[in-house]
Amino acid sequence: MQQWDVIVIGAGAAGLFCAIEAAKRGRKTLVLDNGKRIGRKIIMSGGGRCNFTNMYASPANFLSQNPHFCKSALSRYTQWDFIALVQQYGIAYHEKTLGQLFCDNSAKDIVEMLQQECDKAGVQIGLQQDIQQVSFVDGQYQLTTAQGVRQCHSLVIASGGLSLPNLGATAFGFQLAEQFGLKVLPVRAGLVPLTWQPSDKAVFEEISGVALPVTADANDTQFPEDMLFTHRGLSGPAILQISNYWQPGDELRVNFAAGQDVTAFLTEQQQQHPAQELKTSLARLIPKRLVDKLLELQLFQNQPLKALNAKSIARLDELLTQYVFKPNGTEGYRTAEVTLGGVDTNELSSKTMEAKKQPGLYFIGEVVDVTGWLGGYNFQWAWSSGWVAGQYC
Repeated sequence: MQQWDVIVIGAGAAGLFCAIEAAKRGRKTLVLDNGKRIGRKIIMSGGGRCNFTNMYASPANFLSQNPHFCKSALSRYTQWDFIALVQQYGIAYHEKTLGQLFCDNSAKDIVEMLQQECDKAGVQIGLQQDIQQVSFVDGQYQLTTAQGVRQCHSLVIASGGLSLPNLGATAFGFQLAEQFGLKVLPVRAGLVPLTWQPSDKAVFEEISGVALPVTADANDTQFPEDMLFTHRGLSGPAILQISNYWQPGDELRVNFAAGQDVTAFLTEQQQQHPAQELKTSLARLIPKRLVDKLLELQLFQNQPLKALNAKSIARLDELLTQYVFKPNGTEGYRTAEVTLGGVDTNELSSKTMEAKKQPGLYFIGEVVDVTGWLGGYNFQWAWSSGWVAGQYC
């Protein structure tokens, strides 16, 4: 039987980072993963460029039943700490928008950096490992795989959530938490496109490919970013962000004219071009194909601008700034970037990420009920929670 100080399950962002930190402390550390290579989700993230952190990351950018839980880890290993590591390796990067940092070249640069850090620290990595059983015997964890039995003092679960099952995502971490008596909160797909009701699909799939800046609003939360009409429903950053707050059955309110004063615009157009058709003016505010679709739905009447009165302008303002969709659901884990919910933070120490009632068992990254916004926040949670556990496991 092989004996280790620390075994980390999951060779993603959180697991590798934790293993590196543990090994730096002289702990004999092994990472096990069911895949053929490390960092699978890192490699495909950000369109292959990896949005590895966000300059503005703060606890306010995370969802959890206990919003205070993430504060300790995020303050002890910050975005600036990770940026310093990226700079140390000479990895070129840029800010895209809203503090989102991406590799100039490839996400593989981040994976290569983590591999080199593992090599320097002496971390061992076992790939294509199917863990059949985990037990706790005489204060030690025993892991049974086809390759044999391994034993360790500290077991770290960094197996992620259920999103992107084609990358090997499983419910392993949640099941293991329950096996040891830890509460797991209900999980659902997050940062995910929303799907049409059949009636809306019949109407809007024809303008698939139309994108525009909007403000998406659900449950008193708003995100001003781009939205995309697709054959299946609504996507784009604004929709992925709001999907974390939207619940099945809820309305989704969309401002098609985000950042623009519709009443002032139409009043000015009316004065300058009284004979111009309304739809021509509206096409200067929002995409023409969307204008045509709203006209087809008979949501407004096309007429010369001079025919508009204050009441009809107010109605148009409301139509464009408070358009209500009632999505059917989400595209689910297949396309979701994250999993909401997970291991209840009340079961863990925010200082160490260790289970309060199960010594030597740690949970980090996406398996925990901490979910970041779109834009590098979930990677920062992986680095921060992994780093913290690595100081103690």
